[in-house]
Amino acid sequence: MEKKNTKPAKLKIRKGDLVKVIAGDSKGSQGKIVEIIIDKNRAVVEGANMVSKHTKPNAANPNGGIVKQEAAIHISNLALVEPSTGKTTRVGRKLNDAGKLVRVSKKSGEEIK
Repeated sequence: MEKKNTKPAKLKIRKGDLVKVIAGDSKGSQGKIVEIIIDKNRAVVEGANMVSKHTKPNAANPNGGIVKQEAAIHISNLALVEPSTGKTTRVGRKLNDAGKLVRVSKKSGEEIK
């Protein structure tokens, strides 16, 4: 059975956010989000979840060989790092003074840029 026109969930993390891996082989590592794959609820984090990829020789890499690169991690295994304290926090959403919906830290209540 296929899902019918389901909208992907609103993600609480964005490209460029500093996150910490809280589960899996890369647990404890921190990095910026390079890419988000909304359909699969996954994100590629800089320096985390490194995998070895075997590549054939091509113009960019004439010898081919084994290349280390980041693989996607499920967003449930990531926690946002609050810029002011450096600790992980959950993310909420709130209307600011201008009436715009913004992300806020659950721990400190500060707005996340």
